[in-house]
Amino acid sequence: MGDKPITEQVGSSFIQHCYQLFHNDRTESCLTREGQKFQGKAAIVEKLSSLLFQKIQHSITAQDHQPMPDSSTLSTAVSWCRADEDPVMGFHQMLLLKNINDAWVCTSGMFRLALYNFG
Repeated sequence: MGDKPITEQVGSSFIQHCYQLFHNDRTESCLTREGQKFQGKAAIVEKLSSLLFQKIQHSITAQDHQPMPDSSTLSTAVSWCRADEDPVMGFHQMLLLKNINDAWVCTSGMFRLALYNFG
């Protein structure tokens, strides 16, 4: 991993960490999900806790990471997920990662299921 640019290291590590947390503890997430915006910890936790599935699996199929002018990192992931025993669904996620007090945090994120919407 030492040969990769810091943007790649940070983005890849954060995405792996983010999905692992989501598998085990949904209270550690922030999101805009399927066009709905949730601001503030209470609203985010309420939405994530209301999701109907008990377990989730993810597989990351592609990642891209770009440095931003303010030294943050913009990361995107193309993945699939499976909730409980439901069919597999593709999704895209974008995270804006910023180093604050020597810790990388997600300052903004968006999630969208890869469903066709021609309406």
